[in-house]
Amino acid sequence: MKQLLTEKPKVLKMLEVDVPRIKKSTDVLVQMKAAGICGSDVHIYHGTSPVATYPRVMGHEIVGVIAEIGKDVTKVQIGDHVIVDQIVSCGECYPCKIGRPNICCNLKVRGVHIDGGYQEYLVAGEEAMHILPPQLAFTDAVMIEPMSIAFQSCARAGITQEDTLFILGAGALGKSLIKAARLRGARIIVSDVVDERLAEAKDLGVSVVINSKKEDLAAKLKEYTTWGPTVSIDAAGFPGSLPLLTDLTCNAGRIITMAFLDEPSPVQQFKITAKELDIRGSRLQNNKFTEVIAAYTQGKIPIEGAVSHVIPFAEAIHAFNRIDSGDTSIKKIALSFE
Repeated sequence: MKQLLTEKPKVLKMLEVDVPRIKKSTDVLVQMKAAGICGSDVHIYHGTSPVATYPRVMGHEIVGVIAEIGKDVTKVQIGDHVIVDQIVSCGECYPCKIGRPNICCNLKVRGVHIDGGYQEYLVAGEEAMHILPPQLAFTDAVMIEPMSIAFQSCARAGITQEDTLFILGAGALGKSLIKAARLRGARIIVSDVVDERLAEAKDLGVSVVINSKKEDLAAKLKEYTTWGPTVSIDAAGFPGSLPLLTDLTCNAGRIITMAFLDEPSPVQQFKITAKELDIRGSRLQNNKFTEVIAAYTQGKIPIEGAVSHVIPFAEAIHAFNRIDSGDTSIKKIALSFE
């Protein structure tokens, strides 16, 4: 089978390797059908991820078909369409025991710490399998994983219909956050520096958008909210974003940070204390695949249409080169194994 290996930063190799074998009675063999290229995959490729190890088979937005099952498997059957959970947790540490395996002290993430889905077949435990609606195209289904990240962030924020949510950044993550937050009934304000992204945010139902390159962001938020947003989510992730949000967020508000930045953020503790701000991290997802799939099945969120480019898996190296070229038409690439 074909396998894309990141041997070290900036070195990708398409290899021919043996199909993996099932070793445990509760394991399954998944024939990959599609895999998304995420911003974190690009960071791993560039060598700028603070958590990845090498050599590594990347790929955590991964969907396929069950090709073989172990003798004790009961959750799935051969032929089921599935998305594979990216999280492998120990079940024994403090976070795991309080129901937060996404931040397990011994956390392993497929495609980051252990091999992921940029290969034609993958073996994983049945507990990692989530059955997909058969009508959902594989190349669209890769978007369930990033949507689960948005669901997790909104859950960490405790968003309700009483909140005014400010989303900093209207890229791929920002758009997923809009879809997730609308289910919770919050009023949503979005800022970005690209008018095209803000237009897309409006198409998703956001009534207030701010181009912070052209307008005074603080003044506009004051105009639209009086006291500032009650919840702010950082979907931009630059060194100055956290201190900016401590300035903009209302007293007693919540700030959600999602970025993996090594650079320090110069946050004044006074602002956190004086406003009694809650600053909360949000990482990966905590059993959110089921929620996302249910919301899609019930017609509450769209999944289709977010992928801008489908590229054959055999041309995956070209896909990363194209991303590095700065092609502005690329919003989301799905690698297709079909």
